[in-house]
Amino acid sequence: MKLKIALLPGDGIGPEVAAQAVACLQAVEEAFGHQFEFTKAPVGAIAIDQTGNPLPDDTLELCKQSDAVLFGAIGDPKYDNDPESKVRPEQGLLRLRKELGLFSNIRPVKVFPTLIDKSPLRKERIENTDFVIYRELTGGIYFGEKFLSEDGNTASDLCIYSEEEISRITHLAFKAAKGRRKKLTLVDKANVLESSRLWRRVVTRIGESYPDVELHYLFVDNAAMQMILNPSQFDVILTENMFGDILSDEGSVIGGSIGLLPSASVGESSAMFEPIHGSYPQATGKNIANPIASILSAAMLLDHFGLDEEAAAVVRSVNKALKKGMVTPDLDPKSKHGTDDVGQFIAGHISDSDDFKGLNQENIGLGKSTII
Repeated sequence: MKLKIALLPGDGIGPEVAAQAVACLQAVEEAFGHQFEFTKAPVGAIAIDQTGNPLPDDTLELCKQSDAVLFGAIGDPKYDNDPESKVRPEQGLLRLRKELGLFSNIRPVKVFPTLIDKSPLRKERIENTDFVIYRELTGGIYFGEKFLSEDGNTASDLCIYSEEEISRITHLAFKAAKGRRKKLTLVDKANVLESSRLWRRVVTRIGESYPDVELHYLFVDNAAMQMILNPSQFDVILTENMFGDILSDEGSVIGGSIGLLPSASVGESSAMFEPIHGSYPQATGKNIANPIASILSAAMLLDHFGLDEEAAAVVRSVNKALKKGMVTPDLDPKSKHGTDDVGQFIAGHISDSDDFKGLNQENIGLGKSTII
């Protein structure tokens, strides 16, 4: 297979972890006979520095002309700490999602058995945790009309959704549930918000077309609590943009790790793959950032294009690294292995012939906080 991949390393540790994802994809090229063409472009704070625009037109056009986008990370403290800034790195990512029509963000959360003791929760509470969050990505409060009064003392953000926006991701979530444990939980705030009541009406109606999937409802505050009390109860979680942002951050730390949770953002004709963590500027250039979330995002890219065996080979190599203790200091404070060491180990074991028996894609998921 030939794929054109737009490589957007972004800010902070983004270039470091994205480089290791590329190395793993190049190892897949060699092992399986594919051809991946990578073209790099700026986005975020680095793009602002270069062009004044967090998503330059050339970058957007490259993404539109590519088969997929591999994204690093975005964000810079000089913008985070300046509430008066009119141009922000995150605006580039939001616009990219909108322009490419990436309406569905898919974030798997599954505990790695070898890291279960890293969790802040008791082992018996998180055992068998395996769920996926389907977060609507191009609507809601992040994209609604924003208002600030002239005196700066009153502000508002409009949360708006249409039936079409809700329907298209709902069908994806139900189809995913059919292939899993046949349980879907809609998370909303229908006791307060009119937009949530629309979500509930649309999802309930669509659910009638999937009679083999058990549909449940939870208010977002209760869902946040249940994810801590009993995360293994969930299979597929479907929710709107802001709730999905918050809940996926919460879910990402269930396993007690940092830098292991990948994601895919998909639309009708485009797809982007990225770790959910932020730019972690404190670690930039120190060769200590965990590249596994970025590498697992590359595995999701392969899976998206039907390269199941290839994706499984990447995941199997990640599991080998974890079992052998080839990890960055965030997973083991005593580890002397850096970002490059871990990435090179994983890339170097993708083609291990002895491991091609019984490949599977277990354990894609685990966490770190995201910025938006």
